[in-house]
Amino acid sequence: MKNGLLIWNVALTLGLAFLLITHFTGTVSKAGKETSSRSGVQTASGSFRIAYFEMDSVEANFSMVKDVKAEISKKEDAMNTELDNLDKSYRDKVNGYQQQAQTMNQTQSEMATQDVMHLQESIKSRKATLDQEYNDLVMRRMKDVKVKIEDFLKTYNADKRYSYIVSYEQGLFYYKDSAYNITADVITGLNDIYKNKK
Repeated sequence: MKNGLLIWNVALTLGLAFLLITHFTGTVSKAGKETSSRSGVQTASGSFRIAYFEMDSVEANFSMVKDVKAEISKKEDAMNTELDNLDKSYRDKVNGYQQQAQTMNQTQSEMATQDVMHLQESIKSRKATLDQEYNDLVMRRMKDVKVKIEDFLKTYNADKRYSYIVSYEQGLFYYKDSAYNITADVITGLNDIYKNKK
């Protein structure tokens, strides 16, 4: 679960970093004029501003994220319980065959070996299916959260006040001006929308 969220955060951060680098490197228009410069970037509607929100705060305080984490944890627990039960039944069967090994003839011994091998394959197949279902659930629910955040930010920035709104991740950004921190607005807005849709 944590790896899935980490992958999602890294992917989002890399995408935003690419957009920022592309914007600040100064692209050249068809007429050959530089459309942006490194000092004093101006947009058609005024000054260029980037807002940010603390992703870890959103993850800690957005009700939908809490619900998604609970859902994923419940799925993980159910999966682990099922796998534990399968493992126990496998061990019980192997122990039963081991206890009968002295009294089995050649044919019974071969049938027991085939049964154990078939059970191993069955457990392996079920584990792969459960892992796939779990990974699909994690990716689908993370995408749902990402879409909710993106939709909220589109509405939040409808007045085009900010050129970019990025998710702050430690290690990627070295300086941030707290004047452009919209984390509280993002958390409040997302929770209000989520409560109304619940």
